[in-house]
Amino acid sequence: MSLYTEYMDEIETRNKELGLHPKPIDSAELLSEIIAQVKDTGNKYREDSLKFFIYNTLPGTTPAAVVKAQFLKEIILGEEKVAEITPDFAFELLSHMKGGPSIKVLLDLALSSDEQVSNPAAEVLKTQVFLYEADTDRLEAAYKDGNKIAKDILESYARADFFTKLPQLPEEIKVVTYVAAEGDISTDLLSPGNQAHSRSDRELHGQCLITPEAQAKIKELQKANPDAKVMLVADKGTMGVGSSRMSGVNNVALWTGEPISPYVPFVNKAPIVAGTNGISPIFLTTVDVTGGIGLDLKNWVKKTGADGKPVLDENGDAVLEQAYSVDTGSVLTINTKEKKLYNGDKELVDISASFTPQKIEFMRAGGSYAVVFGKKLQTFAAETLGVETPLVFAPAKEISHPGQGLTAVEKIFNRNAVGVKSKMPLHTGSDIRVKVNIVGSQDTTGLMTAQELEAMAATVISPTVDGAYQSGCHTASVWDSKAQVNIPKLMSFMHNFGMITGRDPKGVYHPMTDVIHKVLNDITVDERDIIIGGDSHTRMSKGVAFGADSGTVALALATGEATMPIPDSVKVTFKGHMKSHMDFRDVVHATQAQMLKQFGENVFQGRIIEVQIGTLLADQAFTFTDWTAEMKAKASINISEDDTLIESLEIAKSRIQIMIDKGMDNDIHMLQGLVDKANKRIADIKSGEQPALRPDENAKYYAELVVDLDQIDEPMIADPDVNNPDPSKRYTHDSIRGLSSYGGTKQVDLGFVGSCMVHKGDMQIIAQMMRNLEAKNGSVEFKAPLVIAPPTYNIVDELKAEGDWEILQKYAGFEFDDSAPKDAARTKYENIMYLERPGCNLCMGNQEKAEKGDTVMATSTRLFEGRVVEDSTEKKGESLLASTPVVVLSTILGRTPTLDEYKEAVKGIHLTDFAPPVKELSTAPATIEFNI
Repeated sequence: MSLYTEYMDEIETRNKELGLHPKPIDSAELLSEIIAQVKDTGNKYREDSLKFFIYNTLPGTTPAAVVKAQFLKEIILGEEKVAEITPDFAFELLSHMKGGPSIKVLLDLALSSDEQVSNPAAEVLKTQVFLYEADTDRLEAAYKDGNKIAKDILESYARADFFTKLPQLPEEIKVVTYVAAEGDISTDLLSPGNQAHSRSDRELHGQCLITPEAQAKIKELQKANPDAKVMLVADKGTMGVGSSRMSGVNNVALWTGEPISPYVPFVNKAPIVAGTNGISPIFLTTVDVTGGIGLDLKNWVKKTGADGKPVLDENGDAVLEQAYSVDTGSVLTINTKEKKLYNGDKELVDISASFTPQKIEFMRAGGSYAVVFGKKLQTFAAETLGVETPLVFAPAKEISHPGQGLTAVEKIFNRNAVGVKSKMPLHTGSDIRVKVNIVGSQDTTGLMTAQELEAMAATVISPTVDGAYQSGCHTASVWDSKAQVNIPKLMSFMHNFGMITGRDPKGVYHPMTDVIHKVLNDITVDERDIIIGGDSHTRMSKGVAFGADSGTVALALATGEATMPIPDSVKVTFKGHMKSHMDFRDVVHATQAQMLKQFGENVFQGRIIEVQIGTLLADQAFTFTDWTAEMKAKASINISEDDTLIESLEIAKSRIQIMIDKGMDNDIHMLQGLVDKANKRIADIKSGEQPALRPDENAKYYAELVVDLDQIDEPMIADPDVNNPDPSKRYTHDSIRGLSSYGGTKQVDLGFVGSCMVHKGDMQIIAQMMRNLEAKNGSVEFKAPLVIAPPTYNIVDELKAEGDWEILQKYAGFEFDDSAPKDAARTKYENIMYLERPGCNLCMGNQEKAEKGDTVMATSTRLFEGRVVEDSTEKKGESLLASTPVVVLSTILGRTPTLDEYKEAVKGIHLTDFAPPVKELSTAPATIEFNI
């Protein structure tokens, strides 16, 4: 059977079973067969083959794109003739292929001696921006050899014609609203985790947006309002919480946006999303990638009384009143010139924050990538020509306040700034390019990252990236047919690109399904680094880390850079004493609760949390920094004491060495480079040349919070509050309750200890609880299932060596076996303990889930609707979040414990110690460190 016949069979099945169009082609072999049929004018498949070649072939650096570009070159040169593809049309098709082989072909033609092809090729090249070193080297060499076409192209690049000749934004954009939900909208609603396997198949994945009913309503709104774009709204909430989820934005764009090209299927741009409280910071970055618009509606405001103070409800929460309606079907107008939102002639809200000069550039260019590459191309051309770079793009926003010290994030951004003109240190609000030191890609978004790299014609990792890791943790639970197809392909691509990969494409080392955040936390060996990772929980306890969409990850891998504003910071310090029966997870929850009580609103949202937990090692401190994603913070920075940081770096070094010993280092010895970097950082701290990162004493913060440890008397639980009469208050992380509020009576159907929020100490706590209960009762029995997923294999190995794994094995009814991994997701649970493979497991919700309608007590961070547990027809699923000892005890009892039961269970167990630093960790402003 030929590849084409197989493709036709797939098309028929895809259409009959799923109602979908043909899958886009990325295979060189299949496209070669299609081209052969195009050449054969009598072939019965010729007409369809021609359509597949023109309209259904993926661009960039895909194997198919190489074949397509070469065939178009042959048509332009007259070596092949296709009646339907003239040389002019061939040039048009090349112009939509986004770099890589198409640029090579265009350069071949432009730099040839045949003016009939060199001039039109040059005109097409002037519109392209995805050029890499091999391409620019050719242009520079030709220019220096006196080639006039090369000079003409470089002059066009220096003027940035590729940008300035693009159409301006329309002054008015008409929108019709669709309220996707009340309250915070998780990206799971837009792109469910359990459909992660299909993310790289854009049309197929698009079928999971919200619900079929919602999709029908969107179509209905489009039909009724043909001159308007549908705007998805989170009424009384924030749009896109939980993760960046490029697939979520892709889905919204697929249903409500505009095609990027008539010749590139199922890739759309310019979606419009909005929320009463705006867009989650990491999700907004993803919107920028697609040239979309994200609006902060402010359509619900706090009701004030006669005294001018907010009116509170019986729970002490501010009562909200509607400033204006955005109910589904509302027709509104975005005025891009005035930067305001209108209903007819009535002004509703100022939206200038959505239309900064930089964001307008993204919208004009169809996305942020084109601007990033365009700026680099313009700079290259001007330098090659020896001229000053014309000011075309909005200049980097550089804000300095003389005499004002620097926060930790300001110091990190100044140290990593690229292309900054200011001679003064930069402060919050500056919008600049920065070097990215560490990059992480995870496995359910990795295939999309690979697609993005192919689309931007990148073939090798930027040499300026110190460390980059591709994980296998999100698909660790079940090695099913989907994972077996997707993951080896992903690992091979990323290995060839230059990353360290969790699975070895050559099969030499044991598959590593370690949780990505834990690995990134280990390979970050300088607390002044910037980290970008393809997951919202890219929150390191060393450096400053930003969760990002798959596209931003691809951009960081390809260029070693990112562009972003320096965020505001909220300073968090501690006072008092932590009680011996408290776990540090309780301190994390209490931080959220005390912040809300003190400020009446979430001051963490969209900002950096600069937290002084310098007496905790990186593993333990990660519990706090990881949680900050759920606090809606942009990132978190841990201010550490020198000795503690050195110890954390020594631990990181040992773990990197284990990776090296397993054979995980690559051809450029990336892991060894990280060990060397760690040694240098340790030496600099010990010598006093560069102490651990500190903010300045006179740094300026958006807010300051002092957490009182003395107030934390009992375990704290984050509750999804599924029955709150106000939908906007369900499934948020703001409902923090003490254990005693449940009265020891709330039924617990399943417990989960695992994912990135636990460390070795948590596993030791479980082991000691088993020993204590065994000594007291003779054995341990579970009245609810307990699922345990250690975050890394290193932890498992250490527990085995130290004897703790043995007691866990004793009471486990199931233990993972890497030689025979599960090939199907578990759907039913017994009242036993399950020792699962290291990885994300229930927290991700894309493979394993609790039974529908369960009440789950988990150490996870995910309490969103349908994530860990879906609703049943009888009751809503609940995911309550607590410390490890609370989770374990809840499964043994089958209910929430009383405070007395809890205290008895943890007596004598060494929980996470934490004492605030003796003095505040800061630096006198005289030693400001920045490097521009």
